[in-house]
Amino acid sequence: MKFVCKQTELNEALANVSRAVPQKSPISALEGVKLHLENGTLELTGYDLELGILTKIEVQSDDVGECILNSKLFSDIVRKMPFETIEIEIDGNLSTTIKGENAEYKILAMSADEYPSIPDFDTGDDFTLPQPMLRNMIEQTIFAVAVVDNKPILMGELFDIMDKNFNLVAIDGFRLAVRSETVETDNHYNFVVKAKALSEVSKLLKDDGDDTVTIHVSKKHITFEIGKYTVLSRLLEGEFHNYKASIPANHSTEIIVNTRNLIASLERCMLLINEKAKAPVKCIMGNGIIKISCSTALGKLDEELKADISGSQVTIGFNCRYLLDALKATESDQVRFLLNGGLSPMKIVPMEGNAYTFLVLPMRLKDE
Repeated sequence: MKFVCKQTELNEALANVSRAVPQKSPISALEGVKLHLENGTLELTGYDLELGILTKIEVQSDDVGECILNSKLFSDIVRKMPFETIEIEIDGNLSTTIKGENAEYKILAMSADEYPSIPDFDTGDDFTLPQPMLRNMIEQTIFAVAVVDNKPILMGELFDIMDKNFNLVAIDGFRLAVRSETVETDNHYNFVVKAKALSEVSKLLKDDGDDTVTIHVSKKHITFEIGKYTVLSRLLEGEFHNYKASIPANHSTEIIVNTRNLIASLERCMLLINEKAKAPVKCIMGNGIIKISCSTALGKLDEELKADISGSQVTIGFNCRYLLDALKATESDQVRFLLNGGLSPMKIVPMEGNAYTFLVLPMRLKDE
């Protein structure tokens, strides 16, 4: 087969689909990108048996055919080609010629017959969301996904959709993040998508409010149709944590604080914390002041911040990184902290509405 295409379009397509290609695999074909040429359209596929990314670009060709090219080598060659158009030809012996004006590479392709079948993603229920909304929801929750597989179901995020309310939920046992939006679907959905897949989806989503993403859900798989890209992922199986029961309904202390100032203070604490020097950040909250202190083998920091505090004084300790992650995800100038003493989770919510709810579990302080 033979085709001519624009270098920029092929380079962009390869950069995106290659993110689903494993660097090493017992199935050598999976280390490549599958090319399928038909009707002047080139389809490119990257797949690791769990995550797949597909896209199509228009090319100049009347041929039909398919093959597999090593993802890294092919991507590197195309990226280095300084020419506007590239001509690619694969002969019957799978010898591949890649030309760009006066530069010519020859590499070997693999038969497409060796590539595993992609699950059918044209079946099951589907619904549509604005791309900016889903991107923001992912970015504001993915920090709380578990990174170790003690409980594999928590290495993904829960899509909980009922009565037009969409909750995207992540939890790792130490913190919880819920991002809520109203959606236009009457169906009920409850499934868990791997964080790796959502991370790749987020990179493809645009900020333009007019762009949408169509989501197809089947029993074992989910696909995201994002413009000219399709991202397919196997769903995680198992029982997700009952997150609603974990969110405190009441509080005895409410604190309103400037988010940027608190982030800056906690980042100063992080200068004293590393893998060898670990310690909680201690916060004493009362009388309009948050007293922040951190003491490790590297040194000690004491700082005070003004805040609007109502209710009982609270002394509480936190993992500094966990609290920082939640605060940065708020994307708000001010936030509300709702507490029930020093041994219960801190609930972080916006000043108005319920767009997000973050929980951070406290750490027991040594003098308690």
